[in-house]
Amino acid sequence: MSRGILTQRTTWQAALAAFAVYSCMYAFRKPYAAATFEGLAWLGLSYKVWLVVAQTCGYALSKFYGIRFIAAMPPVGRKRLILALIAAAWIALLGFALVPRPFDIFFLFLNGMPLGLVFGVVFSYLEGRRSTEFLGAVLASTFVFSSGAVKSVGKWLLLEGRIPEHWMPFAAGALFVVPLLLSAEALERTPAPDAADQQARTKRQPMSAAERSAFLQRFGPGIVLMVAVYILLTLIRDVRDNFAAEIWSELGYGQQAAIFTTTEVPVAVLVLILMSQLIWVKNNRNALWLNHMFIIGGLLLAAGATLAFRAGSLGPLWWFAATGLGLYLSYIPFNGLLFDRLLATFGVAGNVGFVMYIADAFGYLGSVTVLSFKELAQVSWSWNAFFQNGLLLIAILGSALMAAAWAFFARQHAEAHASQALEGY
Repeated sequence: MSRGILTQRTTWQAALAAFAVYSCMYAFRKPYAAATFEGLAWLGLSYKVWLVVAQTCGYALSKFYGIRFIAAMPPVGRKRLILALIAAAWIALLGFALVPRPFDIFFLFLNGMPLGLVFGVVFSYLEGRRSTEFLGAVLASTFVFSSGAVKSVGKWLLLEGRIPEHWMPFAAGALFVVPLLLSAEALERTPAPDAADQQARTKRQPMSAAERSAFLQRFGPGIVLMVAVYILLTLIRDVRDNFAAEIWSELGYGQQAAIFTTTEVPVAVLVLILMSQLIWVKNNRNALWLNHMFIIGGLLLAAGATLAFRAGSLGPLWWFAATGLGLYLSYIPFNGLLFDRLLATFGVAGNVGFVMYIADAFGYLGSVTVLSFKELAQVSWSWNAFFQNGLLLIAILGSALMAAAWAFFARQHAEAHASQALEGY
């Protein structure tokens, strides 16, 4: 009885610490998106797009580096690493404030590079546990809640604090330094997975180059299909996230700082509740299947809400919230939960970071490629129209690709089960 209470208490402490750390990270990454930088351009392209592309390029480059770095990372020194990465990003924001245009764009690139590694380090505290779905869902809810919250902080600094647009991101980060230090210390106190966790989810450990190669040889086709879906999701999620200010302005809500949290907080709560229910699914294969279903269902929900909005059946607030719910139900499983169950289903001793960073690297690369193409090709769609049209297309392609991925892994599982049965015979 007492041990169960202690385990539950430890789980909540770890969840809240991870949530706090990653929420603080967002304060050093996303506040700039609350500004529109209206009227600014360089080489004929929107200045805001330059900033988004620059930061995303740095983030994507970090993800490619993270494929090896996070996969081979030992558990020692993780707190210092988190603080050092975020400190480097904050210094880059100071450079963004001080250096004149257009050279300041490069500092958004430098800002994105260290931040791309933070999620993998934080998730390494949480993976391989019986409670990983709950822990991961709490952590991933920061994608919705914290992104909206820090943009509201940024908008407030612009409207009420009268902070200039270029100084606002650095000022927003300053507000979160102390909470970051306290939450990082709390996260460092998270105990390692126990024997029961390892039995239920396999042991988590650094992966050598040979182990990473063997994993890809075995599961390559399924990983390729998953990564293709994640590229699509990352693109449309980034449009919604980075250009929310422009979308809301088109919808007539441009002067409301709280609009970013009005829709995002309920979405974060719903996503957390739904995704954390997977903790009750003990069978790893069934949980892997349910993750696939969440992804497909989320895509269809977002597309259905968009069609309803176009037909006049949904208002702007409900539409934006519904698309957020659908997209994050699809997006969040890729950030640890889906791959945690994949390793457990097939009994692979390794870590989630390796597969997750493959998906992230190509996801952000695809996102920055399409965003750049939109501007260079001078696509006439507004960001609102681009988001809606892209959502409908991605829902169709993503659902089909995810169904194909499930077919691959189901066949792999059946073959492995048959092989084990023959060996037993």
